[in-house]
Amino acid sequence: MSAPLVATAEVAAVRELAAELAAITTRPWTLMEVCGGQTHAFVRWGLDQLLPPGLRLIHGPGCPVCVTPAATIDAARALARRPEVILCSYGDMLRVPGSAADDGPGDLLGVRAEGGDVRLLTSPLEALALARRHPERQVVFLAVGFETTAPATALLVRQAMAAGLANLSLLAAHVRVPPAMAAILTAEDNQVQGFLAAGHVCAVMGTTELEQLADRHRVPVVVSGFEPLDLMRGLVACVRQLERGEARVANAYGRVVRQQGNPAARALLDSVFEPVDRPWRGFGVIPGGGLGLSAPFRDLEAGARFSNLPGGPEAGVEAQGVCISGAILQGRARPMDCPAFGTACTPEHPLGAPMVSSEGACAAYHRYGRRG
Repeated sequence: MSAPLVATAEVAAVRELAAELAAITTRPWTLMEVCGGQTHAFVRWGLDQLLPPGLRLIHGPGCPVCVTPAATIDAARALARRPEVILCSYGDMLRVPGSAADDGPGDLLGVRAEGGDVRLLTSPLEALALARRHPERQVVFLAVGFETTAPATALLVRQAMAAGLANLSLLAAHVRVPPAMAAILTAEDNQVQGFLAAGHVCAVMGTTELEQLADRHRVPVVVSGFEPLDLMRGLVACVRQLERGEARVANAYGRVVRQQGNPAARALLDSVFEPVDRPWRGFGVIPGGGLGLSAPFRDLEAGARFSNLPGGPEAGVEAQGVCISGAILQGRARPMDCPAFGTACTPEHPLGAPMVSSEGACAAYHRYGRRG
């Protein structure tokens, strides 16, 4: 009997926050959330439709699957076609399209249908078990994710080195959120005036880097969670700063996030990875936008073990002129602005990464029936 009462109380609290937001908003503002989980929550609960006139919410590149460049998918496809290789990654990665080319299927599931050994993992440490079970094969883990999943990959790297496994390597594509936020703010046509930061990233990394970004670019950043009340409180806190002319980091997710983050996870990351320049799908190369293996672990890079892997510019299906995923990832367009959305591009037959991933903006709009 308590669940409906709780739900009713939450709805009432959300409505109160929406009324407070309307009362404090005196001029137009544009905010961006940079977490795909937050995007899905906004759309699922219709929170973006509770915003007062003039307050605009745009969706950022909050999905690591979506921003993995086509060149990385092409390299993974090439590796998966090698008979000695077991290519493994998380489920969403198997359906992300690579470059538009005539050399076969555009995603890893297509390569598996051709006979390539492509496997879905739920944890990086499963790759370690695979390498031990198949010493005659080369196991390559396509490692993706923000700072939230990178510690698990770092643990895999350390255990692989400790075990002396010579048949396990990484195709590393981990990305870092604050450099992408800086890239958005420094773009010539930037419209973002405030951010809702991803609570799960800050739970690992803390808020120091965001504090530096807020100070450098004079923009408020509010760390937020993922429930409706979390998000509405985050919006209120961000607008209050904008109205007062403030630009600092506020933590609206204090039950999870601390300024120092998770020291053990950060130490693990620092022991294995280092910031590197990395291309993001839809953005191009972002300085410091990725995590690469540091010197003691570079022998585990797939590029060091396999020759002639595809590389080159970030291509992707948006080059065909149908999918506008690049603009969507940059927050310059919404899913319904794409002529292929919901017709030629669906979760069953995706043209672009934002329709593939469970955290992609296009997938959110399609799943919850948002068409306008």
